[in-house]
Amino acid sequence: MPREPVTPPKPKHRLRRLSRLLAVMSVLCVLAAGGLLGYLYHKDLPPIADDIRSKLLDSRGNVLTTFTTDGRSREPVTLNQISPLLIQATLAVEDRKFYKHSGFDVKGMGRAVLANLESGDRAQGASTLTQQLARNLYLSHEKTWTRKAKEALYTMQLEMKYSKDEILNMYLNQIYYGHGAYGIEAASQMYFGKTAADLDLAESAILAGIPKGPTYYSPYTHMDNAKKRQRIILAAMTEVGDITEAQATAARLEILSFKPQGEKNTLAAAPYFRDYVRSLATDTLHISSEELDQGGLNVYTTLDPDMQQAAEDAVAKGMDPSSDLETALVSIDPRTGYIKAMVGGKNYRTNQYNHALATTRQPGSSFKPIMYLTALSSKSMTGLSVFNSQPTLFHYDNDRKTYQPKNFGDKYLGEINMRQAIAASDNIYAVNTIMKVGADKVADMAAKMGIDSPLQTVPSLALGTSPVSPLEMASAFAVIGGGGVKLPATAILKITDANGKLLYESPQTHGEMVVEPAAAYVLTRLMEGVFESGGTGNRVASLIKRPVAGKTGTTDTDGWMVGFTPELSTAVWVGYDKGRDIATADGRRAAPIFAQFTEKALENVPPKIFPIPDGVVSVYVNPQSGKLATAACPEKVLETFISGTEPKEYCDQHGAGGAVSPPGGAGASPAEDIKEEHSLWKDIKRWWMN
Repeated sequence: MPREPVTPPKPKHRLRRLSRLLAVMSVLCVLAAGGLLGYLYHKDLPPIADDIRSKLLDSRGNVLTTFTTDGRSREPVTLNQISPLLIQATLAVEDRKFYKHSGFDVKGMGRAVLANLESGDRAQGASTLTQQLARNLYLSHEKTWTRKAKEALYTMQLEMKYSKDEILNMYLNQIYYGHGAYGIEAASQMYFGKTAADLDLAESAILAGIPKGPTYYSPYTHMDNAKKRQRIILAAMTEVGDITEAQATAARLEILSFKPQGEKNTLAAAPYFRDYVRSLATDTLHISSEELDQGGLNVYTTLDPDMQQAAEDAVAKGMDPSSDLETALVSIDPRTGYIKAMVGGKNYRTNQYNHALATTRQPGSSFKPIMYLTALSSKSMTGLSVFNSQPTLFHYDNDRKTYQPKNFGDKYLGEINMRQAIAASDNIYAVNTIMKVGADKVADMAAKMGIDSPLQTVPSLALGTSPVSPLEMASAFAVIGGGGVKLPATAILKITDANGKLLYESPQTHGEMVVEPAAAYVLTRLMEGVFESGGTGNRVASLIKRPVAGKTGTTDTDGWMVGFTPELSTAVWVGYDKGRDIATADGRRAAPIFAQFTEKALENVPPKIFPIPDGVVSVYVNPQSGKLATAACPEKVLETFISGTEPKEYCDQHGAGGAVSPPGGAGASPAEDIKEEHSLWKDIKRWWMN
């Protein structure tokens, strides 16, 4: 039986099925794409490194820097703080269609794919600014398909979550410009010493060319390459109509003024202070390094940004950048114990060691005020106590040992009092003093004032032979300037987590009374003489237009200036890392740095006299006899004493004469009147009116 022929399916039926299949696939693709886009829109982007890094904030609550060990400098700015020429140059060479595409340059990608297929590798790319930003924020720069796929997803998310201006602003703040500078502001400051807003056309074209190859196109290392790249960018800007041919020609011919590479500053603000705070957080507060780097913490500190800048400027002005001589400056508010400024060295990039914390430097004569405070507070000595400044052999340790100090330049002054000894930094007087009050008591006083370093209780302690740190010296002098009250040196006020939860807050304290305020004030008055005629600080006195007390110190290897005003206690040290001897001129660099910093840091603070506490008596004395001056005395000076230690006898060297009347006249309290004379005339006239 013959079989019936099989009728082949009609072509139109196959086309219909194929159309249905394609339609279903299209719908599925649309749904998948929509689902993917919805998922990407609602999915959070990974945190940016700068968002998860813990931040260090200054005393005003402003972000000073972030905790990072990568040495990066990033100074975020907004688009209106960037030169429009730099923006145009960047778009012309990197992504002309930036404001028209949705994150991908399809035509450019097609050209790149064809070129890569022909060459057999992935040598070419067509990354938009958004793609570059996604790569820089979240990915490595390896050339793999996996990385490209992730980059595409992040690119779509960025385009969905941010406006074009926001993406461009993020890009210009993130891109690497070479030599440690991330972001256009850091790059502009590094290469040209100006803000990004002030860049001209030639400068903008140079900087816009660097990100393509930060080493290859660096004007510091390959100027020819940088100039060739500049010409390409200027041509691109001309082609898109941003500039004219004449402007491009003028920019090509412009002679650019670059900052010397050695002077570039691509470091975070206050790097030594940042490292100090990091060590406090990890060692004292037991916060892990991982949490500090990636925990998004906010560390509120005591640092005053203006005072810190004044400190850095004073150090830069006072030090020779070509010398190996190092320095340190640390300044504390004696009223609170807050560290207001810290510079740990001349150049953090070349030397990260924080000399402000170095406990290996001899303070020399700058240690003497601690000893004199011991003597004054014991009431066994006053500012009029006399010793003979002459070559002397001292016996100690039950006469089993001897010590024979010398004065600088073998200059001896004969019989002098404490005021004269402090001003002239007389060593013989100092050793006589420590022999009288006891080296052990001086060491005890130093410990109470904030000197934690071990001190040898020998006569040479009077001359500062036991090493201490600049931070310890600033803390100790803050006790004197703070009226005898010791407040702990504080750098961290509080720490919060990323959500604002309080993790740590510095304890509130009224301080510890180390010595009675009268003793601290009397010593302050004596130390003011260091800046008067004949004092070792006299040569910088003209730089400071306010009441100031202090003491210089010089050893074979160290130079110091430590002093205070009512608002700041500051220690400045200079010397060499390897302990080599310093020249006399180098040792004298500390005092000008101190003076320049103090005046600049307090330029907006009216000069104040040191407050006079209770228990202080000021009387006129004859400087020759040390007794109360009479009307017959040809010379008389106003001296200050702890009440009860002032002289009781009147001078009888110049014949009979009545007692010197208090400035207020009969019936007035001598102590009150002399106090008024002292504050209004001796201080305000001398410091304010000068």
